[in-house]
Amino acid sequence: MSEQFVGCMVSIKCVDDLGTYQGQISDLNRETVTISKAFRDGVPYPSSQVIINAKDIENLEIISTEEAGAREVQSSKVKRPIAKRANRSVSECIPTSVPSATWYSKKVTDPIPIPEVTNGKTTIEANVKGNQRRSQRQKWQERDEQAFGTPIDQSLSQDFDFEKNLALFNKEAVWQEINSSKPDVLRQSENNRGTYRHDENILVSKPTTLRQIVVPLSHEREYVTDDGLVIPSITLELHRQLMGAADRLGISWERRVELLGRAGAEIILQLLGGAHRLNPKNAHQWPTVVALCGPHRSGAAGVNCARQLSSHGVETVVYIENSENISLLQELSLYKMTGNKVVTGIDKLAPVVDLIVVALCEEDSPRVVPSVAKWVKRNRAPVLAIEPPSAGTPGISSKFSLLGALPLSHSPDNGRLYLCNLALPSKVFSDVGITYKSPFGPKSVIPLHSDDS
Repeated sequence: MSEQFVGCMVSIKCVDDLGTYQGQISDLNRETVTISKAFRDGVPYPSSQVIINAKDIENLEIISTEEAGAREVQSSKVKRPIAKRANRSVSECIPTSVPSATWYSKKVTDPIPIPEVTNGKTTIEANVKGNQRRSQRQKWQERDEQAFGTPIDQSLSQDFDFEKNLALFNKEAVWQEINSSKPDVLRQSENNRGTYRHDENILVSKPTTLRQIVVPLSHEREYVTDDGLVIPSITLELHRQLMGAADRLGISWERRVELLGRAGAEIILQLLGGAHRLNPKNAHQWPTVVALCGPHRSGAAGVNCARQLSSHGVETVVYIENSENISLLQELSLYKMTGNKVVTGIDKLAPVVDLIVVALCEEDSPRVVPSVAKWVKRNRAPVLAIEPPSAGTPGISSKFSLLGALPLSHSPDNGRLYLCNLALPSKVFSDVGITYKSPFGPKSVIPLHSDDS
């Protein structure tokens, strides 16, 4: 009976790590099976024949049947297993095209006389699972067909026509449909709302009500801090009274000018780039600052600021028109100890610098030499003004201004305003009728914003 299986194509799964063999049965007896044209795990076997012991067979499946001699059994021709190559999945090594194969449609139940030793006796038993094997093979085939079988769409090389596809969407009709479903009251409110530019605020802001500084006579403008505290502007007369009370109670100009210079130096160091620019390894990019100072207390604050910048390694140059003021002479003598330049001619200044400190005039003496204003305009460096006149420095537009104590009503020509904490005791403010609570918090310099609400 075993001779009828000679010539059949079979798949034999062996125990342990012996692998799975596919080939044509050429010889069959009670103890061994010999197959020719063999493949092992999808790879052609080097020998022409393989002899497999019956005790090593775990499972045997019939792929194709042929009768020996002249009689043939109707069956479909099954492709030989494909040799395994690089970049080829395992499922591709298993035959995938088996049209109208009889072994797929019917269940093979005839056992193959392969001996199996049980209790010292040998029996012939074949465990054929054709349908299960076919289902697994179909899954592999479908998976590979979905992943690799679809051809590349040639249209991918063409540019996508956005305008054509956008035209398919009728926005006007969609908006009309949405608006038609809204109540009449809602539609009327939307129509009366009007249109706004992207830089227009459509929300009505509420007036700031957080006040902790009250002055007896407020000026026309108020300022607000980043924390929402209102800082009222004061008149020039009240500002003079405040500074006079500070002098009378021991907070002298020398103390205040040191705080102004320190605050100006802190602002300038950040404007110059901070630690990124002021680094010993960046000696080729070391900044230069020019301080333009007049013969008064504001000019002395400019010289003090230049001296404190020099202590940070910044190269500074001080320009003065004359040095007749006593306060200026004291600061100038300290500045000269730094070894930096003091010039009296505008032609001796460099044509390009990193930043300009302007302390040329006060509220009582708003005068600037035209040649100095022309040099500042040509230089195009950012300008920081220290205690400038409220109307601005004539001929010079400042980007930043540093103020002490409480601000006057300043012109937009003074740029962005910064308020310096002069550490005046509350007694100084109360003596001139000002109710004062410090707005500085943890900072010594705070920005002021115009409160137009």
